[in-house]
Amino acid sequence: MISVQPISDKGMYEVRLSGVVTDIDYEQMLMPALEQAIEDHDRIRVLVIFDADFEDFTLGAMLDDAHMGLRHWRGFDRLAVVSQRPWIRRATSGLGILLPCPVRVFPLEEADDARRWLSESLGAIHQTDLGDGVLHLQLRGQLDSSIYAEETEDLNAFIRANDRFRLLIDARDFDGWQGMAALFEHLKVVRDHYRQIDRAAIIGNSGWQKLAEKVLGRLSGAKTRFFDADSFEEAKVWIKS
Repeated sequence: MISVQPISDKGMYEVRLSGVVTDIDYEQMLMPALEQAIEDHDRIRVLVIFDADFEDFTLGAMLDDAHMGLRHWRGFDRLAVVSQRPWIRRATSGLGILLPCPVRVFPLEEADDARRWLSESLGAIHQTDLGDGVLHLQLRGQLDSSIYAEETEDLNAFIRANDRFRLLIDARDFDGWQGMAALFEHLKVVRDHYRQIDRAAIIGNSGWQKLAEKVLGRLSGAKTRFFDADSFEEAKVWIKS
């Protein structure tokens, strides 16, 4: 059996599976509910709980599960799976690296932790207009696709006011992207605006950030430079020079 309930008005849903789950459960309950949720919210966060009395999927249900995942993978913003079954936790962890959204697995007794993780902010982007066409972007924590969606309008407003601009990217506290969807959103932002960049500085502390500076320079044709984490003030002087 499957039940689907909204747990907030911000596109968060709880899916509970108990007993034997059949293809009828998927076709009559899960698929219509999630399709409607994605239509209503565009992107959703889902908490999947396998109750203690959950027994198994039928073959038809497994095929429906795969079909639904292929059709709607872009509609999931974050996924938490709660189960006491080791094979479910192992399978979810293994498949999680292939999914475009952040995925975490929790034991049944940590269902409340799963709910908190589903609702909390994992990272942030802070934008500051430094004047003279210079935008300071501070990336913090692990970014997911919803953060890009929230920041896009502010970024577009800055770019509308500045045909050409300079970027000061502070990545000292940046831990990467939560899932491939967030990375795709990041690449989309870069693709849409990189030709308008005159100069860019990246402040960070890892080798891949140095590589990102070189790639951005080649893509945009702009002057770019990498600064170590303790050289923030030097980077500000350079970006404005």
